[in-house]
Amino acid sequence: MQLIVLASGRGSRLKKLTEKIPKCLVKVRSRTIIDYISENFKKFNQTIILTGYKSRLISKKFSKLKKIKNEKYMTTNMVYSLFCAKKYVTQDVIISYSDVIFDHQIINKMIKYNKSHIPLNKEWLSLWRERMRENQINMDAENILINNGKVISIGEKIQKTRPKFQFMGLIKLKYNDYFKLYNFFKNIKNPKIDMTSFLNCALKNKIISLSYFKTSRYWYEIDNVSDKIVAEKHLKE
Repeated sequence: MQLIVLASGRGSRLKKLTEKIPKCLVKVRSRTIIDYISENFKKFNQTIILTGYKSRLISKKFSKLKKIKNEKYMTTNMVYSLFCAKKYVTQDVIISYSDVIFDHQIINKMIKYNKSHIPLNKEWLSLWRERMRENQINMDAENILINNGKVISIGEKIQKTRPKFQFMGLIKLKYNDYFKLYNFFKNIKNPKIDMTSFLNCALKNKIISLSYFKTSRYWYEIDNVSDKIVAEKHLKE
């Protein structure tokens, strides 16, 4: 199995912290965000890091790993970065955003779960309440609908009722499903589409089927300075 880490973005909402380094190299306590993820690298046959902004710094840090630069990172999104790796994907893949910190047991379960799927966080609302004001939650979080073990829709705006779960920036794709999604991406001709909108579109068009499992294990998303402070409050060195 291969691991793909999507690390092409700057993370402009982190302001001065990413003026000279990419988002994934921002420190949370004593380690960078991607350092927390890198503890899982040894579980995979190969790790591929998709770079873009300040790519040289990531290449220097992980000199022995496969790096692919999204040369169009300024005008595309993570989905475009994901398929920059198509020539090197030879097995099932787990995809990780590079701005998340999570319990390693989540990856262990994903490796064993032999379907295309996403883990869903059950404790997301308490975390969001630490990250932002109550009236901002519905604007920031995304809706997700599930039924009979399958994800029905993901990434749409919350209307009235808040979802019980939240996407975590982690995805497992079977080899064939990765390339089904790649072919679909080519056809929709939208290089700026974001990941959850793309997955939602693929589900609506029945390109793939996406399973899930629920977890309450820790997970932090680092989008801004406030998120960094929240993560640092909870994480141990």
